[in-house]
Amino acid sequence: MSNDKLIGSPNFKWFGLAVQALVVLSKQPECCPSGEIACQLHSEATLLRRILSKLACEGILETREGRVGGYRLKRAPEEISLKDVYLALEEKGPYCSAMLETTGDHAFGREMHESFSAIVQEINENVLQVLEKHTVADLM
Repeated sequence: MSNDKLIGSPNFKWFGLAVQALVVLSKQPECCPSGEIACQLHSEATLLRRILSKLACEGILETREGRVGGYRLKRAPEEISLKDVYLALEEKGPYCSAMLETTGDHAFGREMHESFSAIVQEINENVLQVLEKHTVADLM
């Protein structure tokens, strides 16, 4: 498992890089190679390609191969919410699953797991509500 992806929790490093890459791409009418984006973000091109690949799989980006290839927004920046980006990068489970993982398989642990579940659900809903209010265009 990569150190850059924590199972069951959001990876805010990936999210931050993804949003910045989308802002860079929103200013480019043509395809932009991952190396050029990585250079602007002072990030590793390999890591960025992994992130951009997820965004492409979710229909946020389109890719073009070849000499003039690269990445380009598939939708207008005003139509890409930060919620879309966040959900595209999410791999597993609720955002605060680590909290749930601290409970044991004993009477008290099961009781706490049930209590924590309600809190985690509320956190999830609030995170998504906040991210839905903001678009890539807002950050340009």
